[in-house]
Amino acid sequence: MKVSLFITCISDALFPPIGEAMARLLARYGVRLDFPQVQTCCGQPAFNSGYWDEARASARTILEAFDDSDFVIAPSGSCTGMIHHYYPKLFEHEPQLQEKALALKEKTYEFTQFLVQVLGVTDVGAVFPHRVTYHPSCHGSRLLGIKDEPMQLMASVQGMELIPLPYAEDCCGFGGTFAIKMSDISGAMVEEKTQHVLETEAEVLVGLDMGCLLNIGGNLHYQGKPVRVMHLAELLYEGVKHREQTAGV
Repeated sequence: MKVSLFITCISDALFPPIGEAMARLLARYGVRLDFPQVQTCCGQPAFNSGYWDEARASARTILEAFDDSDFVIAPSGSCTGMIHHYYPKLFEHEPQLQEKALALKEKTYEFTQFLVQVLGVTDVGAVFPHRVTYHPSCHGSRLLGIKDEPMQLMASVQGMELIPLPYAEDCCGFGGTFAIKMSDISGAMVEEKTQHVLETEAEVLVGLDMGCLLNIGGNLHYQGKPVRVMHLAELLYEGVKHREQTAGV
């Protein structure tokens, strides 16, 4: 079984520990991640801006990169959603490439989906004694239907107090190019989201998309609020290490 990591742009450029956390967690279940060096951006920024030819060029590279993979895993509901919902549309007039796009869609999973749906893992044995709140990103929850998977994984973390985030399903205001094109509205949205995070008095904000967490985390930092921001893969891996260190493994 060839399982490949699609690292995504923001994770690769700004948060490489996410990829390391994913690889180390999956290795515990016998999954050795392959990493095609040719992979690039999924094309979503160009697609959302109306530059479909440029998006197709990126998409062709992704199709090539993961052509012989059995599974493709990404730490992002947004980029996974791009592959699932828009790649077949991009190649609707190119039957051979559309067939490849549909095949890629069927084997591409967001990280928590792969853990729970494919591997059947809901408890990685993590210990994380902190107050945590969870932001469900729009693309993951709305495009991919990710709801139960992260909740199941977090429910199994020992010592962690999961505090519901008020108005959790409201957008944080990132929205990729939306944050640039309509920065005033985006800024107001993230201010509101940040206030809800602070209302929980959580020590840690966790999520599945680094675009959202970068946006919220940036606003928290701007306000001088000491809330730690983490991808769920990072939290789970840190929790596993904490358990092992406590047990003297």
